[in-house]
Order: sequence, then C-alpha cells, then structure tokens
Amino acid sequence: MKKILVVGAGAQGGPCASILARQEEISEIRLADINLEFTQKVAAKIGGNKVKPIKLDAGNKEALIEAARGVDAVINLTLIDFNDNVIQAAIAAGAHYIDTANAYEYLDEMAKGVSTLKYHEEFNNIGKTALMGCGGTPGLTNVLARYVCDQLDEVDKLYIRIGGTGLGEPDDIVSAWDPGWSPEIALLDFAKKPMIFEDGQYKKVPVFSRPEDYQFDEPVGQNLLASHSHEEPYTLPYFIGKGIKEVDFKYPVDTMAGTFVKMGFADDEEIEVKGVKICPRDVLMKLVHRPANGFLDESEEEINSWEGFSWVMEIEVTGSRNNKKVRHVISQKFHMDKAARLNLFNTFGSSHIDVALPAVAGAKMCLADNTDTGVISSECLDPDSFYNIMTGMGFPVEFEERVESITRYGK
Repeated sequence: MKKILVVGAGAQGGPCASILARQEEISEIRLADINLEFTQKVAAKIGGNKVKPIKLDAGNKEALIEAARGVDAVINLTLIDFNDNVIQAAIAAGAHYIDTANAYEYLDEMAKGVSTLKYHEEFNNIGKTALMGCGGTPGLTNVLARYVCDQLDEVDKLYIRIGGTGLGEPDDIVSAWDPGWSPEIALLDFAKKPMIFEDGQYKKVPVFSRPEDYQFDEPVGQNLLASHSHEEPYTLPYFIGKGIKEVDFKYPVDTMAGTFVKMGFADDEEIEVKGVKICPRDVLMKLVHRPANGFLDESEEEINSWEGFSWVMEIEVTGSRNNKKVRHVISQKFHMDKAARLNLFNTFGSSHIDVALPAVAGAKMCLADNTDTGVISSECLDPDSFYNIMTGMGFPVEFEERVESITRYGK
C-alpha cells in the first residue's frame, strides 16, 4: 500500500485526491495546502478515511520535508514558484516526484544543452523518478508525440496545435477574463516570448507571433493560433532526439489576455499610482476569477445547467521510416457535453481531471517502477503503459491517425 503527498488542494488538487482515493493500492493521501479549512472541505467531499488534510505553506521547505516523511510519492499541484522546495522535500523523503508544469529557469537549462539536469543525480542516487510536466499540456501532448516518434526512424519536424470551442451561446456579450485554470501560469505563458526549436536550435520568437487560421475537425472548427510559451518545444528535442530539427507549439489566441500583456498587467515591476507603489500583475491576480472552488461546487445540478465545450490537440510529425518519407498526423479530441461530464463526475468524483488524471497515471507508473530513475519528462513514459493505466482507471483513450508516405526512386 502506497502513501502520497499532494501539495496544493485547489483546482486540480481536489480532483487529484479524489482520483487517488479510488485507487486500491493507495492507502493514504496527505492533502496539503496553506488554507486548512478549504482542504478539510475537499477531504469531506471526497469522503472515506484516506485523505488527511494538512496545513502547509509550500514556501517553508522544512515543513514540506516533514509533511513528505514516509510517503512513496509527492505530486506537486501548487505554483511553479515552489517547485524547487517540493522537489527537495521529495528527495529528502526518498520519494518519487511528479508535477504538471516546469519552472522556466529549469527549461532554460535544457535550451542551454546541459547534459545533466538539476536534481537528476540526486534522484538517481535514491533510485527514484522526478517526472516533470505530466498533466494535460504538457503531459498528454508529450506522450502522444512520443507515440508517433516511436514509429519513425528519424524525426524532422513536430508541430503541436491546440484548439477548442464552447458548446452553445455564452450568457453574456461581455465577460471577465477566465483562463479556466491557474491565472498566474496562464498569464505568464502568454507574456513570455515563446521558445521554438528551428534548424536544430532553440530560439525565442515574439509573443502572439507566427499566427495561422487553423481548421480543426468539427465541432472545434477554425481557430486563430499563434506560437505560445510552453514546455514542449524545450523538452521534446531534449528527450526525444531522433534528429529533430523543428518543434513548434501553437495555442488559441486569447485576445483579452493579450490586451492585459500589452498594457503591462503581466509586469512584476512596481509602478506608482496616486503616490502608492503597486505591482500591475498583483492587481490583475487579485481581481481575476480563480477556479479553486470548482471541485467543491461541482454537482449533478451544476453539470445539468452547463453548456459544454470541445477541445482537440493535433500533432503533425514528419520524418522517415524504412527510408521512406512519412507524414503522421494524430489528433485526440475531448468532447465534453453534459453526458460526458456527468460520466467523469460519477467515475472520479470530479470532471475537472484533464490535469490531475495524467498526473496520477504518471505517479502510478513511477510507483510501479515502470519509469527511468532521475529527472525525466512525460515524453519519456512508455505510451502503451501510460494509456493502459488511464483506461484502467476508467478513462477510455482514443485518437485518430493519418499516415502518408512518399516513395521515390532516383533523384
């Protein structure tokens, strides 16, 4: 029987604990958050006796180490600012570590081409795995990319495109900015210059650059996409290899977020307003909607009053197999109408599992010693094992593939 520490009880911490509580091999989930009352409510909604609420400040490394004592794995679902602290607590506990988003300082080490990543030797020495970026995106995208790359001898280009659409008409003509997940990370990803991998080199491009109107299959349809700051263009060339020369990640353009970025609301340098110094980003983060209560507020009644959405991740890989040029396009669709959402709610105790469920699947692979030791990213996971765990927990995995090959004789 395994014990797990989950750091962060918010938008994904609650669903993560709910999923873990349904796994027979998990005997204890220590759910830690700075807000103990909130954490207790999450534990009460999950029910049973597996979830143990803990008051914990992730900025306090000593407290983290104490909370992790005796656990088999640590799942980090708090802000990336605390990644180092949580990683060090996992090392001290001799536990596996899993997160769903990388700190950019860590990603920059990959872009510099370092042969050994920070903390790699520490995890190797204790025979454990630090699994970075195992959520939705990054996470599912990386495993899907690995699935395609495994079928090729050489990889030339790898493009990832994310798209989505709501089902039904919005209630309001004008609405507030709601990224649907951590606003701090969402804003940071829109504000930072995106990294791309081009001609075998890492390079930065301007925010909201390289736009394209991309046509996904219905019901998603046409989306305006642009290069977006994300983990995949850093990690895929670093871990996949196979001669990759180009990686790009494009995401739907959020014009409201772009307006905030262009106006300076993503800046963390203080400005003076009426004699008071304030940080523009702090103002926006104070006012923006937060999804933390999504788990507590979810119910059958709330789901039945909801319109739904569809989103898709599409990956195009060009390369070669058996000396033939190959273009492999794979798409994974997530159509979330009322029936689909209700099914997830009944299966996992929450439908907000797009990040938490992959993290749990990655954790289960670590606990089963089905991963390499040291620091890895989610594209290092065996796709078949990963997808079998997902389906075994009650989430069927389906994707569509189109493969084109070119045979040429002579010049």
